[in-house]
Amino acid sequence: MPPKNSEFGDLSSNIALIIAKDLKQSPMDVGRELLDAFNLNLPDYILNITVTKPGFLNFEIKNTYFQNQIQVILDQGKDYGKSKSGIGKTANVEFVSANPTGPLTIGHGRNAILGDVVSNILEYQGYKVTREYYFNDAGRQMRILGESVEARYNEIVGKDFTFPEDGYQGEYIIDIAQIIVEESRSNKKLDTSTFQKTAEREIFKEIKKSLKDLGIHFDVFTNEKTFYENGDIEKLISDLTEKNLIYKKDNATWFKTSSFGKEQDRVFIKSTGEPTYRVPDTVYHKNKLDRNFDLIIDVFGADHADTYPDVLLALNALSHDTSHIKVLLYQFVTLLKNGEKVKMSTRKANFITLDFLVSEVGLDVVRYFFIMRSMNTHLDFDLDLAADQSEKNPVFYLQYAYARICNIIKRGDELKPEFKKGFNSSFISEPEELMLLKYLVRFPEFMDIAYESLEPQNIANYLQELSSRFHKFYSHCRVLTDDLETSKSRVALVKAVQIVLKNGLTLLGITSPERM
Repeated sequence: MPPKNSEFGDLSSNIALIIAKDLKQSPMDVGRELLDAFNLNLPDYILNITVTKPGFLNFEIKNTYFQNQIQVILDQGKDYGKSKSGIGKTANVEFVSANPTGPLTIGHGRNAILGDVVSNILEYQGYKVTREYYFNDAGRQMRILGESVEARYNEIVGKDFTFPEDGYQGEYIIDIAQIIVEESRSNKKLDTSTFQKTAEREIFKEIKKSLKDLGIHFDVFTNEKTFYENGDIEKLISDLTEKNLIYKKDNATWFKTSSFGKEQDRVFIKSTGEPTYRVPDTVYHKNKLDRNFDLIIDVFGADHADTYPDVLLALNALSHDTSHIKVLLYQFVTLLKNGEKVKMSTRKANFITLDFLVSEVGLDVVRYFFIMRSMNTHLDFDLDLAADQSEKNPVFYLQYAYARICNIIKRGDELKPEFKKGFNSSFISEPEELMLLKYLVRFPEFMDIAYESLEPQNIANYLQELSSRFHKFYSHCRVLTDDLETSKSRVALVKAVQIVLKNGLTLLGITSPERM
């Protein structure tokens, strides 16, 4: 990693500090020994190596190495930063997975954008990615949804009705009821299941449209109900019972997680006969394992923290390898307006839909805001900042840098056709030029970090810093000058920045406008 103080060089290593204890030597002595070993076979791109207290090895890299990378970036273009680590491998990414009980709200937005960008990161590494949506159109929530629609239907046609106690109260319920009114005019057969089925159909239609408007597509939609109908649920219980891991108590069915070191066992099937989420989720993950993906990613809200380990335990108990299953837990979103928290509830219909959010602040802003913080931290979605179209808005700050670059290149092409010809990278020698260039060539490194952590925030942070360095460079170094060679080299540097910015923004699913 680069040292905090650039005077120490371009890269710094704490290896001497790490191994000194095992060698029973001081870190400085270990550092000096390593320095002597390096100096015996010093790579030609290393200018100097030093040791500083308390035992850091510092590497100063020749400017020619960085200067030569400009042509590398120009040659590789949209492939710059890509890795081959995923070539020939497959990945499954399951995300969103909202049951069709209502429109997608901002609560689903973080899940949706995280899952999509994680998929992009894996594809950038060479993986063949299957984006999957898992849902349940049965159970108590769906039953209440159907009852809510039926009540509104009866209200519209003038019949007596009782709205369910925990019913869904949104306008969309009335809209669905009105659709049933229109359809029932040509089809007099109307039973209770009609309300739930129609609600599911119409809500899922809107969910898919909302996802499409977010720039998200899914390859597979899997219904939880399938695993009840094909007998997989029964087989799971049977297989665990054979291993003496299932027992009855208090009219409920329990999974003996205490056998695996857990403090208490988990309910698999409630006394009402209704399975808990752990049961179908375990079967669903077995289904994914059977499809032989090299990597399986689940994007869950923080409320799944207690559930998913039990799913993995059940799979391990049945001798399934789960080492390639990675669960990404994200913290929840708070919407802020005028500095105040906006309270939301799907059932009470005081929620803000993703469609509305996109219409208010734009798709690029929505996508960026959902990934600009670590998924492990709570996200405050500030509507006022999101609606701001100045450089205070981090999205516009990035896009303004890209648009400025496009304008520079366009003016250069108009002034001097020679700018398109070869350049001498040694002319890139000013401090602001090198500061920009040295960070520019770290893009592949940050892509590797994003891949290892599956944390899109790393890309967002990199792009912000790159844009900041570009703006500083632009304010200190005139690109189009009277000196042709200087201008050609700076135009080449600017084009390299353009490539990396576009590659990063594309990964995040954000547009790269040429004018703003």
